[in-house]
Amino acid sequence: MLKYIARRLLMLIPVLLGVILLVFSLMYITPGDPVDSLLGDNATPEAREALREELGLNGGYFERFFNYVVRLLRGDMGICYSTRQNVATRIAQTFPNTVKLASFAVAFAVVFGLTFGIVSAIRQYSIIDNIVMSISMIGISMPSFWCGLLLMLLFCVKLKWLPASGFDSFSCVILPGIALGVNSAASIARMTRSSMLEVIRQDYISTARAKGLSEFKVVTVHALKNALIPVITTIGMQFGLLLGGAVLIESIFAIPGVGKMMVDAIKSRNYPVVQGGVLVIALSFCLVNLVVDILYAYVDPRVRSQYK
Repeated sequence: MLKYIARRLLMLIPVLLGVILLVFSLMYITPGDPVDSLLGDNATPEAREALREELGLNGGYFERFFNYVVRLLRGDMGICYSTRQNVATRIAQTFPNTVKLASFAVAFAVVFGLTFGIVSAIRQYSIIDNIVMSISMIGISMPSFWCGLLLMLLFCVKLKWLPASGFDSFSCVILPGIALGVNSAASIARMTRSSMLEVIRQDYISTARAKGLSEFKVVTVHALKNALIPVITTIGMQFGLLLGGAVLIESIFAIPGVGKMMVDAIKSRNYPVVQGGVLVIALSFCLVNLVVDILYAYVDPRVRSQYK
């Protein structure tokens, strides 16, 4: 297992290099000049050239890319153009809020997705099953930002039960967390139902029922553990996707997270902030997938035996 973990960690290197190259290239070819956003149109050519030199915007593509990678290897993500603050410091201030939002969304998705998926499986072809599958289809089809706007309109504007912005209390997390987690909850519910239906048709489940075990014990003790094997992978992928999907939700609810920081940086052509935010999200996604693979091997002995 240690060999497997080491190999997966080494695989992160080319993935992250690819992300760095892609994001840097996109920022390089993006129309517009950050100096225009900082100084405006009335700045003198001397002031513009001095600022470009200070920000490291002079030089060709390969020179700037090489300098950027060298700085990253030293732990330097660059500085924010507008505030001159270190990008790593800004990310350290905002990333915990994104993780908090994504964690709440995953918890919401897991609780409701697993519950409704299990109920739907053991009540196959019933009215409950049809309702759950219909709602899950709507949830998968509904964009998270649209769900967020609907929730804000209902619970913030009409009913005034919850705040529409901020992130200083638990009540501020509820609406954006639900909006972000609805799509994942629907995916988990459908995957859980499919996996449970496959498991409960196995012979050992019939044997457990023949022994007189209650349906609750058959489902929770015998069926659920094996049914969770593919679901764990889905949950892990959803958590990684939610970190990236928080961009629009954070902007809608004015949450000071990495997503909102990146949107503001894109508007002002603050390239180091965008590059640093994407890099951190990509690294988090890879690490989450690594943890999921380890859990998958722990749950499924067949996978674990391959690395002994």
